Amino acid sequence: MLKPTQRLAVVLSSATLLGALLAGCSSDNVSCGLDQCTVSIDRETNASASFLGVEAKFISADADTVTLDVAGEQISLTKGQQAVEVAGLQVSLDSVTSDKIGLEVSRA
Repeated sequence: MLKPTQRLAVVLSSATLLGALLAGCSSDNVSCGLDQCTVSIDRETNASASFLGVEAKFISADADTVTLDVAGEQISLTKGQQAVEVAGLQVSLDSVTSDKIGLEVSRA
Protein backbone atom coordinates (compact mmCIF):
# COMPACT_ATOMS: atom_id res chain seq x y z
CA MET A 1 0.00 0.00 0.00
CA LEU A 2 1.31 3.43 -0.94
CA LYS A 3 1.73 6.20 1.59
CA PRO A 4 -0.18 9.44 0.89
CA THR A 5 3.01 11.22 -0.25
CA GLN A 6 3.85 8.35 -2.61
CA ARG A 7 0.32 8.42 -4.04
CA LEU A 8 0.62 12.16 -4.61
CA ALA A 9 3.95 11.69 -6.41
CA VAL A 10 2.43 9.01 -8.66
CA VAL A 11 -0.59 11.20 -9.46
CA LEU A 12 1.57 14.24 -10.26
CA SER A 13 3.92 12.18 -12.45
CA SER A 14 0.97 10.67 -14.31
CA ALA A 15 -0.64 14.08 -14.82
CA THR A 16 2.61 15.51 -16.19
CA LEU A 17 3.04 12.60 -18.62
CA LEU A 18 -0.58 12.82 -19.73
CA GLY A 19 -0.24 16.56 -20.33
CA ALA A 20 2.86 16.03 -22.46
CA LEU A 21 1.14 13.31 -24.49
CA LEU A 22 -1.98 15.40 -25.04
CA ALA A 23 0.01 18.44 -26.08
CA GLY A 24 2.12 16.38 -28.47
CA CYS A 25 4.47 19.25 -29.10
CA SER A 26 7.70 20.62 -27.71
CA SER A 27 8.09 24.25 -28.68
CA ASP A 28 6.46 27.67 -28.87
CA ASN A 29 6.10 27.43 -32.66
CA VAL A 30 3.75 24.43 -32.42
CA SER A 31 0.10 24.45 -31.40
CA CYS A 32 -1.43 20.98 -30.95
CA GLY A 33 -4.69 19.31 -30.12
CA LEU A 34 -5.00 15.59 -29.47
CA ASP A 35 -3.91 14.48 -32.94
CA GLN A 36 -3.48 17.63 -35.04
CA CYS A 37 -0.93 20.44 -35.00
CA THR A 38 -0.29 23.80 -36.63
CA VAL A 39 3.45 24.25 -37.01
CA SER A 40 5.53 27.32 -37.85
CA ILE A 41 9.19 26.77 -38.82
CA ASP A 42 11.69 29.53 -39.47
CA ARG A 43 12.88 29.64 -43.05
CA GLU A 44 16.56 29.29 -42.20
CA THR A 45 19.29 26.66 -42.00
CA ASN A 46 18.98 24.26 -39.05
CA ALA A 47 15.45 25.42 -38.14
CA SER A 48 13.24 22.63 -36.82
CA ALA A 49 10.14 21.81 -34.79
CA SER A 50 9.01 18.74 -32.87
CA PHE A 51 5.38 17.61 -32.84
CA LEU A 52 3.38 14.41 -32.37
CA GLY A 53 6.56 12.48 -31.62
CA VAL A 54 8.56 13.48 -34.73
CA GLU A 55 10.95 16.25 -35.72
CA ALA A 56 10.73 18.30 -38.91
CA LYS A 57 13.82 20.14 -40.18
CA PHE A 58 13.77 22.90 -42.77
CA ILE A 59 15.88 22.12 -45.87
CA SER A 60 14.84 24.64 -48.54
CA ALA A 61 11.95 26.68 -49.93
CA ASP A 62 10.87 28.82 -52.85
CA ALA A 63 7.64 30.77 -53.37
CA ASP A 64 5.31 27.73 -53.34
CA THR A 65 7.37 24.63 -52.47
CA VAL A 66 9.10 23.59 -49.26
CA THR A 67 11.48 20.69 -48.70
CA LEU A 68 11.67 19.23 -45.20
CA ASP A 69 13.24 16.32 -43.41
CA VAL A 70 10.44 14.73 -41.37
CA ALA A 71 11.44 11.83 -39.10
CA GLY A 72 14.48 11.20 -41.31
CA GLU A 73 12.54 11.22 -44.58
CA GLN A 74 12.88 14.07 -47.08
CA ILE A 75 9.57 15.39 -48.43
CA SER A 76 8.57 18.26 -50.72
CA LEU A 77 5.32 20.10 -50.12
CA THR A 78 3.58 22.48 -52.50
CA LYS A 79 1.03 25.04 -51.36
CA GLY A 80 -2.47 23.80 -52.21
CA GLN A 81 -1.30 20.20 -52.64
CA GLN A 82 -2.96 17.37 -50.71
CA ALA A 83 -1.20 16.25 -47.55
CA VAL A 84 1.80 13.93 -47.80
CA GLU A 85 1.92 10.90 -45.51
CA VAL A 86 5.18 10.46 -43.60
CA ALA A 87 5.95 8.71 -40.29
CA GLY A 88 2.25 8.01 -39.69
CA LEU A 89 1.34 11.68 -40.17
CA GLN A 90 -0.41 13.71 -42.84
CA VAL A 91 1.65 16.87 -43.51
CA SER A 92 0.50 19.76 -45.70
CA LEU A 93 1.91 23.19 -46.48
CA ASP A 94 -0.31 25.97 -45.18
CA SER A 95 1.83 29.05 -45.90
CA VAL A 96 5.21 30.27 -47.12
CA THR A 97 6.54 33.72 -46.29
CA SER A 98 10.00 35.24 -46.60
CA ASP A 99 10.87 34.20 -43.03
CA LYS A 100 8.53 31.31 -42.02
CA ILE A 101 6.68 28.30 -43.31
CA GLY A 102 3.39 27.07 -41.89
CA LEU A 103 2.38 23.41 -41.77
CA GLU A 104 -0.79 21.54 -40.86
CA VAL A 105 -0.07 18.11 -39.40
CA SER A 106 -2.44 15.34 -38.31
CA ARG A 107 -2.23 11.66 -37.51
CA ALA A 108 -2.75 9.47 -40.56
